[in-house]
Amino acid sequence: MATRTVRDATRELLRDLGLTTVFGNPGTTEIAFLTEWPDDFTYVLALHEASVVAMADGYARASRRAALVNLHSAGGVGHALGHIFTAYRNNAPLIILAGQQTRSLLPDDPFLGAVEAANFPKPYVKWSCEPARAEDVPAALARAYHIATQAPMGPVFVSVPVDDWDVETTKPIVSRPQIRGFAPDPSALDELVSALDAAERPAIVVGPGIDGEGAVPDVVELAEKVGAGVWAPPMGARCSFPEDHPQFFGFLQPERKMLASALADHDLVVVIGAPAFTYHVYRGESETALPPLFLVSDDEQILARAAEGTGIRATPKLTIRALLDRAAPREAPKSRTRHEKPAAVTPITPGFAYSVISEVLPDDAIVVEETPSHRNELHDHLPIKSTDTGFLTVASGTLGYGLPAAVGAALARPDRKVVAILGDGSSMYCVQALWTAAQHNLPVTFVIFDNSQYAAVRILGEAAGGEKVPGVDLGGIDFPALAKSLGLRTSVVEKAEDLKPTLEAALPDERPHLVHVRIDANPRTLY
Repeated sequence: MATRTVRDATRELLRDLGLTTVFGNPGTTEIAFLTEWPDDFTYVLALHEASVVAMADGYARASRRAALVNLHSAGGVGHALGHIFTAYRNNAPLIILAGQQTRSLLPDDPFLGAVEAANFPKPYVKWSCEPARAEDVPAALARAYHIATQAPMGPVFVSVPVDDWDVETTKPIVSRPQIRGFAPDPSALDELVSALDAAERPAIVVGPGIDGEGAVPDVVELAEKVGAGVWAPPMGARCSFPEDHPQFFGFLQPERKMLASALADHDLVVVIGAPAFTYHVYRGESETALPPLFLVSDDEQILARAAEGTGIRATPKLTIRALLDRAAPREAPKSRTRHEKPAAVTPITPGFAYSVISEVLPDDAIVVEETPSHRNELHDHLPIKSTDTGFLTVASGTLGYGLPAAVGAALARPDRKVVAILGDGSSMYCVQALWTAAQHNLPVTFVIFDNSQYAAVRILGEAAGGEKVPGVDLGGIDFPALAKSLGLRTSVVEKAEDLKPTLEAALPDERPHLVHVRIDANPRTLY
């Protein structure tokens, strides 16, 4: 009978769970896991661990499946921590597998050893362990999978000493189906249905959890049935309602007074799959009270910290379907006025650039965005129309997510065009991910908005009274030369009239293509 090792048992489990695409950047403590790599597994190499995690995050969110990440001991996990934090905020189901030094060396704090490895990524993982025995590694990974993919989803972490992989094992591992969502308490649902039926001007705030479950068509049906105006939440990391729909009212701002003012015309607000609410700036408490509020979330922490309203713990799709079955119909509200296209001027304004992208973007494209200083212009001039993962961005505010996440999304959804719209500052954090895009020949269009500065820092700093703030100027980065050195085709746009034909030429490209757009450097108010 052939010897069965922990490595063999783990690979059997990973096949059963569909975790045969592995994102990583290897080191010596991973060699025993990677040796004799199976032909039916794919190893996606990224050139920095932060890129590894962000790629896997984009892959997991675009595919709505878990992704496996392989990091190198303490140093690799340390490099990746910023995007582990992002994956936690994004509710990305990542199983992070990290190498560890040989067990017999651990008492001596060896070179490349991780001290208290399981504690290192906390608190931004749902669960973390270093198995007590080599034979327990497959079981730990099975548990990690079910925790990562169980609502609310999020990253988990398993540290494995390098000598564990060659240990013989006879312990059976049974692959179980993913744990499904859960419905709302019947009495809580009764209360919400009664409130909806009594409301005259209801609003629904659609959070990223809706698109995370593939429930956008369901919430569109619900909004149309109950006649609700629909808002996107502050700092939303996905699009959960088509933004060209007549009942889409716009985006709530991450500031208390502006948010309360936007919702003041409603007599009921139902938040589904999002916090109530996420704020970024503080300008005092609002004198306008929020309308009566219901908060539907699968996350007990979100429900516990909400300052007001009635909390209902449930996953979004089951709640939406239950409301569809029971809520009374109502006429649709009057639609909001849409923004006019900005003028074609040079230097190119962000609003004009977004409006042109909107004109040439394929209907089923996936937009991955990280332009912190231009978010309002994006909202105004680039409506996301897709009802299936049409938009991904970063929920944590940690820079460097967008570029590698677009690579991961393209690997997950080869049937869809992926367009990454990135600020010059954001793109430089994980620019190495362009190499991975070229190696896999991914047809991603990377559009760099270059205003030669960390404009969001400048805008918010000046708004807070800061003067002569250092560290915000970024002039002189040659993005086309950098992209060419990593294997991409490139284009440069400096005049407004050249933007549309350049994008029309770049978008059909079957290879990764970077479009460098010079943007007006004059900062504007964020909120």
